[in-house]
Amino acid sequence: MKGVLAVMAALAVLLGFPLATAVLVASVATPAAAQVHRTLLCEGTLPVTGDWRPPYESAYALTPGSGFGQRFHPIHLEWRLHAGVDMTSQPAGAPVVAAAAGTVTGSGWTSGGGNTVTIDHGGGISTRYLHLAAPSPLRLGQAVPLGGRVGVEGSTGDSTGSHLHFEIRQDGQPIDPVPFMLERGAPLSGVAVAPSAAPGEEALPPWVPELPEDGEGGIGFELPAPGQPRQDSLHNPSLPIPSGIQELYEQAGSEYGIPWALLAGIGMAETAHGANTGTSSAGARGLMQFMPATFAAYGVDGDGDGLAQIDNDADSVHSAAKYLTASGVHRGEEGVRDALFAYNHADWYVNDVLYYAQQYGGGLVLGDPLHCDGQGGNPDLPPVSSERVAQMLAFAAGQEGDSYILGAGGPNAWDCSSLTQTAMAQIGITAPRTAQAQRDWLAMGNGFRVPLDQAQPGDLFFFDSYLGPHTIGHVGFVWDPATSTSIEAANPAKGVGFFSYSRALDNNIFEIWRLGNIDDNPKAPS
Repeated sequence: MKGVLAVMAALAVLLGFPLATAVLVASVATPAAAQVHRTLLCEGTLPVTGDWRPPYESAYALTPGSGFGQRFHPIHLEWRLHAGVDMTSQPAGAPVVAAAAGTVTGSGWTSGGGNTVTIDHGGGISTRYLHLAAPSPLRLGQAVPLGGRVGVEGSTGDSTGSHLHFEIRQDGQPIDPVPFMLERGAPLSGVAVAPSAAPGEEALPPWVPELPEDGEGGIGFELPAPGQPRQDSLHNPSLPIPSGIQELYEQAGSEYGIPWALLAGIGMAETAHGANTGTSSAGARGLMQFMPATFAAYGVDGDGDGLAQIDNDADSVHSAAKYLTASGVHRGEEGVRDALFAYNHADWYVNDVLYYAQQYGGGLVLGDPLHCDGQGGNPDLPPVSSERVAQMLAFAAGQEGDSYILGAGGPNAWDCSSLTQTAMAQIGITAPRTAQAQRDWLAMGNGFRVPLDQAQPGDLFFFDSYLGPHTIGHVGFVWDPATSTSIEAANPAKGVGFFSYSRALDNNIFEIWRLGNIDDNPKAPS
């Protein structure tokens, strides 16, 4: 790994401040709160991607002024060590779950903490959950899985309102839970986190697309369930799929990172998989019923014969996958619904397709389960300060030589978006997991786009890759714009290191975005 002083010296030159200042940045706090704006978080629920998780499934908020460290006790009216962090579920009174698998070593009433549970996780690490609403059903010696029910948030003991006091202890001594959880891929950011899989259950659906070696991140989300209203699917049951047509669905689904069942749902809703391919009254044609003008923009040569033809089944199916991708199908459950609505502007149609897709087995969409409603960014937002840029880039550069493994989130292996996500987390910023979602998160108001010739160190660059020309598949940091040098997790062959982002300037998508001076401080001005 690159030495810290060498990294900071290089950053000092790039960012234009003395080395002494750069070295200091690695250990000092972020700028004054008045200069920092609050992060805008996306909608949705994060998946569980490791051995640790926040102690809620619901959204929650950290209580201002009740972090780890010395504080003035609100009841005893004296300065004391606050040995954990206080948090409140949104809405209050939600279930509390185990932050990691372990064994119960304490369950009962404690002085000040009220109903309390302690779980030992091995290696000298334990967690404590205080102020639970009622005595926990857990008993001493009981094994608790990751995400197992611990109790319900309450206000027992010395408490001024419903909340959870959450502690981490190392060899019996309390340590700050915030950096501890961040290092384990479970930042206490307030975002809802999905229930953990029960022991022995598959963490992913049985159908998982083959992940490419240059992918953006090994996470995904299941297709949303059909809702109401439905129309045609109420009286037209799903039909068997001809083997040749199903093969086309599977090929296109694999290429674009979407379940073939979703394409089958469209094929069933449009033409019953080719049984009714006549031109519609509106002029739509082919297996997947494209309007000629839409096909002219999104038509794909699906069978490799050198032509993109509206009435060719392979071309039609691959073009449908491309159109869904361009319409945001990889951007959470809401993105799937938006993409289907773009295909046919009717709510009943969206639910019909999802119903048919469910009948054909559903599946996993490669993408971020969070839905970031990206617009044009916020050009009035002050850019992240030079000191914070230095801290963020120093972390990224410190991983030089680490491996690239699709879906990895550190500490010794990364993919492109986990590296940028974790580097931003070093300065208190919670970003989504995948490249496309990070770009959309910036565009929703957490940053702003800049021209190529105005790039600066710490800017993020994005370009399209394996999900087709209309979806971003890669992200990295600008290191030195004078030489187009990047710091990034490039691919499995190259790993993490310094490369050149000029290799992607001719891609269909190439964008540079500047991070705003934001963090997750609940006291920061909005």
